[in-house]
Amino acid sequence: CAPGANPPPPSPKPTPRRCHHHCRRRRARPLEAQPPGDTTVVSAAMICAISGEVPEDPVLSTNSGLLFERRLIQRYIEDHGKCPVTKEELAMDDLVTVKTNKIPKPRPLQAASVPGLLGMFQNEWDALMLSNFALEQQLHTARQELSHALYQHDAACRVIARLKKERDESRTLLAQAERQIPISAAGPAPVAAVTNGKRALEDEVGPDGKKIRPGINPVIIDELTECNSVLSAQRKKRQVPPSLAPIDALERYTQISSHPLHKTNKPGILSIDIHHSKDIIATGGIDTNAVLFDRPSGQVLCTLTDHSKKITSLKFVPRDELLITGSADKTVRVWQGNEDGSYGCRHTMRDHGAEVEAVTVHASQKYFATASRDSTWCFYDISTGSCLTQVGEASGQDGYTSAAFHPDGLILGTGTSEGVIKIWDVKSQARVAKFEGEVGHVGTVTAMSFSENGYFLARPQPLMVSSFGIYES
Repeated sequence: CAPGANPPPPSPKPTPRRCHHHCRRRRARPLEAQPPGDTTVVSAAMICAISGEVPEDPVLSTNSGLLFERRLIQRYIEDHGKCPVTKEELAMDDLVTVKTNKIPKPRPLQAASVPGLLGMFQNEWDALMLSNFALEQQLHTARQELSHALYQHDAACRVIARLKKERDESRTLLAQAERQIPISAAGPAPVAAVTNGKRALEDEVGPDGKKIRPGINPVIIDELTECNSVLSAQRKKRQVPPSLAPIDALERYTQISSHPLHKTNKPGILSIDIHHSKDIIATGGIDTNAVLFDRPSGQVLCTLTDHSKKITSLKFVPRDELLITGSADKTVRVWQGNEDGSYGCRHTMRDHGAEVEAVTVHASQKYFATASRDSTWCFYDISTGSCLTQVGEASGQDGYTSAAFHPDGLILGTGTSEGVIKIWDVKSQARVAKFEGEVGHVGTVTAMSFSENGYFLARPQPLMVSSFGIYES
C-alpha cells in the first residue's frame, strides 16, 4: 500500500472445518505428568497380553511395559516366575497398578438390531441343541455299558453258583466213595470197636452207610486213665490262688479296646479261644473265617479261610502249636502253627454228616472230640487226624450243639438242640447220665463248662457278638 495510507483491515480468521459428523477438531493436549505407581488412564482401550481381552484389574510390567490381567499374571508368576511374553524374570513387585475408569462394556454390533439379536438367539439355540444331543448320546452309551456290566455280573453269579453246587456234589460223592472203598486192599486192618460194643474190621460199613472206626484201644484207655489219676491228684491239692480277682474287682473292669476282626457284611463271632502262653486270641465267625489276633501288638497274625461256611467252634492245642476248627460245612480242620506266626491246614476230617457245632480238647492234648447235629460225637487222635470212634444213639433225633471234656478227661458232656444234656464215659463210650426236664433248659444248649473241681457243670446263655473287647480293672 502507498505510504500514509490506512492499513488494510485484518483478514478474518479461517473458520475450522467440520467433518461429515459435524464434530469439531480438537487439538491433542499433552497428558499431565502423573506420580509414579499411580497412573490414571482415561481410555479403556487396553488389551491383556495373555487373554487378549480388556482387563478388569490391569497391571503394568515395569520391565517389559506390557499390560496384564492381575489374576492371570499372578498365577503365571507363581507357577513359572517369568514374563509369559519376554520370558524374563518377573516378580509381583515389578507390577504397577493401572487405574481405569469404570466404563460399561459396549454392546456387540449384532445386538444393535433386531436381525442381529435373532441371529444371536439362533446361534445359542443351535449350540444348546448340539450340546443336548451330545449328552443324550453319552447317556445312551452309559446305559448300554451299564446293561452289559449287569449282564456279565449276573452271568458270573450264575456260574459261581453252579460251580459251588458241582463242588458240593463232588465232595458228597467222594465221601460216599471213601466209605465204600474197602481199606483192607491197602493192608491188614486192626480189630476195631464199634460204638454199640460189637467188634468189626475197619473196612466194614455199618447199616447207616458210615465207616466203622478202629475204636479206642486198651493202650489209649490206659493213657487216659493215667492222665486222669495225675490230674485228679493235682486238682485235689490245688489251692485257690491269692491273685484270683474277687467279684467287686470284676465289677470295676472297663473296656480298653474293641477289635472287629471279621467281615462287616456277615458280622458275628461264634467262638473264641486264647493261647495263654503267647497271648494270642483266635475267633471264628459267620464270615467262614478264623482270625488269629496278637493282643500285645494289636495286629492280626493271619486269617484262615479254607472253610466254606461259618465256624462254630475252635480250640488251641498249645503243646503242639495247633488250632482245631469246626464248621457248619461238616468238616473239622487241624491247623499247624509256623515260626512266622501263620497257620497251615494239617488235617481235614469229614466224618460228620451235618454241621459240626462243638470242638473240645482232652486234658492230655493228644486227643479231641467233636459234636455234630447228626446226633453223633467223634473221638480223634490229634497226631494222625484219624477218627477213632463215632458215637451215636439209635433213638437220637435231636442233634448235638455243644460238648466239653471233664477236667480229668474220662467224662464227656454233650448238649442237644432240645435242651437235653448227656454225660458219656469216654472209655466205654456209654451214656451214663441224662438231664432233660429237671435242669430247666427250654432251648438249645449252646455251650457247657465243667468247674475246676469237677463237681459242677454250667451252661451259659446263648450270645453272639460282632467283635471282642479287652478289659482291665
